[in-house]
Amino acid sequence: MIKVRFAPSPTGYLHIGNFRTALVNFLFSRKKNGHFMLRIDDTDEERSSLEYENGIKEDLKWMGIDWDSIEKQSSRLSNYKKALEILLDKKRAYPCFETGDELSLKRKSQLSSGKPPIYDRSALKLSDSDIASLKSEGKRPHYRFLLKHSDVIWHDLIKGESKYNMSNLSDPVIIREDGRVIYTLASVVDDIDFEVTDILRGEDHMTNSAAQIQLFNALGYEAPNLGHLSLISGADGEGLSKRLGSLSLGDLKREGLESNALSSLLARLGTSDPIVFFKDIGDLIESFDLNKFSRNTAKFDINDLYLMNKKSIQSMNYEEASKRFNLIGLKEPGEEFWNTVSGNLNNFIETKIWWEVVFGEIDPLIDNQDLIQVATDTFPSESIDNDTWSTWCKKISNQSEFKGKELFISLRKTLTGYDYGPELSKLLPLIGKEKILSRLSGNKS
Repeated sequence: MIKVRFAPSPTGYLHIGNFRTALVNFLFSRKKNGHFMLRIDDTDEERSSLEYENGIKEDLKWMGIDWDSIEKQSSRLSNYKKALEILLDKKRAYPCFETGDELSLKRKSQLSSGKPPIYDRSALKLSDSDIASLKSEGKRPHYRFLLKHSDVIWHDLIKGESKYNMSNLSDPVIIREDGRVIYTLASVVDDIDFEVTDILRGEDHMTNSAAQIQLFNALGYEAPNLGHLSLISGADGEGLSKRLGSLSLGDLKREGLESNALSSLLARLGTSDPIVFFKDIGDLIESFDLNKFSRNTAKFDINDLYLMNKKSIQSMNYEEASKRFNLIGLKEPGEEFWNTVSGNLNNFIETKIWWEVVFGEIDPLIDNQDLIQVATDTFPSESIDNDTWSTWCKKISNQSEFKGKELFISLRKTLTGYDYGPELSKLLPLIGKEKILSRLSGNKS
């Protein structure tokens, strides 16, 4: 059975970038009738918090993503210690005693000499007595994984045949001097223990993947299938700005973005398929195909997200909408109101604008008093229906020089306070005769 994992660190909230990874893993597993595991990588005790962990879970649920199991790295520290002992026994891990400042000086010296800033493995020259002596002085070691300086080759699920020359890479630190296990080791141990079959993550992990393949092998296991998603850039090809790339799902939700709008966009971003709106996550699962993801950088256009959001609102029937009116402080306005305004909403929060226009008070924007006078004089005496608007405009045109856009926009601003919005033929019956006449008189109503 296919088994994947999404492994966020609870050191911040989910943002567009890491949620895309979660979504792809979820869709891939569900399409394959596999297992989706949520793993909380909380070994960084200083920066991890329960607030962030709960926020991550809430955001995933909001996006329609559920998990089949959940694990926390903080409960598995003994497993990582055992793995370190295995690596030490196999001479594939070794203690190092350089301080951060010493390592920094080494890197600066290498760079000034035109050499790559790769760890020089000087710690390998330490004898057992040297190590014992350093420890007796109170110095605490950090541990590195000893890489084999050969090519690591794998078939990437997205990028195809991939190769990395390990001589270009420093032996990665796997345990810090304070005892904290580093992701490089912890993730491999977890993937082994929980029998993860496929790992899907960003291409910024390519180098890390090469090192981890060797780490899997050193522990006596084959690495899972690996797939690396292209990174996301802005529409102009530049890297995402902080506003877009680091925008949390919570921020998007507060801005009025719909979860199915975001998932529709991100699921197709970087694929050969056109971006279309999927109302139901089940339909998104059915359409998902990992083989359609491109090796090229995926371009994120915020306007595409807004378009998806508009389509999401338009797809919402009154029964669905009615469950949310109280959340934005509105009394249920009725199905006719929703059907009239929903097609003009960019997000659900904008419902408040048109609720005020219909049921509340506005300040009329009168920019042509002569036109408004003619409009007042010609306003139909009979009851208002969907034909009132066209009949009224014809009367105004016939009895004045006001026509076309000038007429329509001026009346709209007077009656609604805006120069855009839903069809006035449908809006007028909702506003009602009393408010229409009051607003034509310039009164706040």
